[in-house]
Amino acid sequence: MQYKWKVLSNTTVATLMAAIDTNIVLISLPTIGRDLPGTSATTLLWILLGYSLLTAVVLLNFGRLSDMFGRVRLYVLGFAVFTVGSLLCGLSGTGTELVLFRLVQAVGAGFLFANSAAIITDAFPPNERGRALGINQISIVVGAVAGLVLGGLITASPIGWRGIFFVNVPIGLVATLRAHWDLKELATREDRPTIDWVGNVAFALGLTLILLGVTLGALGDLAGTAAISIAVAGIVVLFAFVWIESIVPSPMLDLSLFRNRIFSTTTTATLMNALARGAFTFVLVFYLQGPPRYLDPLTAGLFLIPVSASLATFGPVSGWLSDRYGPTWFTVLGLLISASGFLWLGTIGPSETFLELTPPLILVGAGMGLFAAPNRATMMTAVPPNRRGVASGVGTTFLNTGSTVSLGITLVIMSSVVPRTALEAILTGKTLTGGGGTVAAGFLSSIHLIFFASAALVLLSLIPVSVRGRAPAPRAEPAPAPEADD
Repeated sequence: MQYKWKVLSNTTVATLMAAIDTNIVLISLPTIGRDLPGTSATTLLWILLGYSLLTAVVLLNFGRLSDMFGRVRLYVLGFAVFTVGSLLCGLSGTGTELVLFRLVQAVGAGFLFANSAAIITDAFPPNERGRALGINQISIVVGAVAGLVLGGLITASPIGWRGIFFVNVPIGLVATLRAHWDLKELATREDRPTIDWVGNVAFALGLTLILLGVTLGALGDLAGTAAISIAVAGIVVLFAFVWIESIVPSPMLDLSLFRNRIFSTTTTATLMNALARGAFTFVLVFYLQGPPRYLDPLTAGLFLIPVSASLATFGPVSGWLSDRYGPTWFTVLGLLISASGFLWLGTIGPSETFLELTPPLILVGAGMGLFAAPNRATMMTAVPPNRRGVASGVGTTFLNTGSTVSLGITLVIMSSVVPRTALEAILTGKTLTGGGGTVAAGFLSSIHLIFFASAALVLLSLIPVSVRGRAPAPRAEPAPAPEADD
């Protein structure tokens, strides 16, 4: 097998595992809320948010560490840590333990996410990168489908929800060993590595304060004034983080990358698109498993297959076509199609059938598929080869940060319409009694607002795409051959 296909197959397994894990957990949240001791709505949310937050926080630094110490070395380490974290999650005895062990998973996922795109970009010639990254997107979709269906099946089985984490262990063990044996270091490492500890702390603290303020305030764990103050303090810390990065000698966030207009506009489009769609599956899971439908996890997972199937179809196709015809029109078309799907979802009723829900889900999935691979390939091709580790980290950080904040925005919208006690019951998988019809109507109204906001954000993503200028043509680069096996 050519080396580049070994790279693609292994990194695709990594993305597949992460995607399966996210959706397996998501589809099983109501069951975890009912079954695991000490799991309040806040704890349940932080099973998701803690993972997303820490992944977003470590990605920038892990991208830089990879440029210093070797992308493959840290990628293999990430696989091992993710596998151990999955085992610990399955052994959790309380909601708090599950939140903590999800953080271990997040560290491993951070190494995988920070390096996958860079390793693929190193291994493939410029005129094949869009196709390779598009194929890699299939793993996200297959993982999304498999996660939703497997999550429903496993949660309903005698193993229960713990099996959703145990499924990662054998896959992770094999993939870690294969990565160690098969992958070769192609990138040139930086000399005299330094770590920007101040920047790391500021970035982590800022994001954490924002999400704590949003979640604790929305669910009534803190008074409104205190919650707002915490969130505002987080915003101030993030502004301080940007200033810190402009003066430290070796910043975790290389601001010089943003002088490249193509890089800065593609990452901005990534962030805005992530804000729009980050909580998409979360909302639909509770739409299907909450009032008034209360579907079981497996049925809810089957309802969500159309969005994943359409993304699987259009993701690799758009990557291949963008290699031949350029990425701009595919990214624009993808955003327009996604926006139309979100607008349609903003009109759904309380009990849409599978056939009625399928068309808007196909539009959202197709739009995501058309946008993602060309936009990612444009970003990675715009930077010098020796900066791809940190560029990959920046791009994925924008993606994960947007998705994480999206969940916070969603929670604020829900809590502004649905009474907090009722929202707590919905999020922890309880069946509402007495006044459930009124709550269900308010819950559906909040879902409509969320999808309309998503459509607006997707359309706003057209602005950075339209001003970035002509995407870079594939540059002729020497393709370094990996070291020969002994």
